[in-house]
Amino acid sequence: MKISNTTFIITGASSGIGEALSKKLAARGANVVLAARNKSKLNQVHDKIQSSGGSSLVIPTDITDYNACKHLVKETILKFNQIDSLILNAGVSMWAFFDKIEDPIFFKNLMEINYTGAVNCVHTALPHLKRVRGSIVSITTAQAIMGFPAHSGYAASKHALHGFLETLELEGQGSVHFSNIYLGWIKGTSLRQNAFGADGEKIGKSSHNHDGKAIDLDTCIKKIIQSIRKDKRQSFIPAKLKFIPFFNLFARGWLHRKALKAVKDYEK
Repeated sequence: MKISNTTFIITGASSGIGEALSKKLAARGANVVLAARNKSKLNQVHDKIQSSGGSSLVIPTDITDYNACKHLVKETILKFNQIDSLILNAGVSMWAFFDKIEDPIFFKNLMEINYTGAVNCVHTALPHLKRVRGSIVSITTAQAIMGFPAHSGYAASKHALHGFLETLELEGQGSVHFSNIYLGWIKGTSLRQNAFGADGEKIGKSSHNHDGKAIDLDTCIKKIIQSIRKDKRQSFIPAKLKFIPFFNLFARGWLHRKALKAVKDYEK
């Protein structure tokens, strides 16, 4: 996929992976549409892109609001005439074993942001993507293809998104390219600090810090852009995650023990 003079909508563009990816794509000559709820943070990203000679447009968007997503797409078309790629990056996580949760009401938030919000964006952008045989890129997680301790609601929302996009791919018959980029733990983002804890509140700074096995943000962004350029249907960051589907079929018990140990090691 050509990046220069290509228009990308990126959700969750105000921080973390979304912010870093927006800056890198703009530096390569792309038109970047910055979508998130926090207007002031979006403006900061926009200013950095503009000062470096890049092209970006700020459209504050609550993706759980369908009309807001319609506005996002409408303004993008008015500014850049077309949408070449929709990058589904916005998301919220959790860190709590299910039997420790006080009230699972926050599971609704997980589904609204991680799944319904993505559905809203795709539904409004899809006709425009079909016109140019564009792409939908899901910045997702290995938890979309397996369960994971302390992440029941998060894994469920990502499973839902995975099934939704796979169905659209079948229905579309090649009219739009679909790409899933499965991430492990990435350093340099606020995803973990903003995750829901057992009390339904953000866990903030906690003992759940990334260790040396986590991928740094710069490396992650480089690999995401490589995947976008090569139109890969699926990519795994780090690469060892590509073995999860195999182990889930043929060594399920071993895989589950590894996942449980990983979580318990982080909680020490």
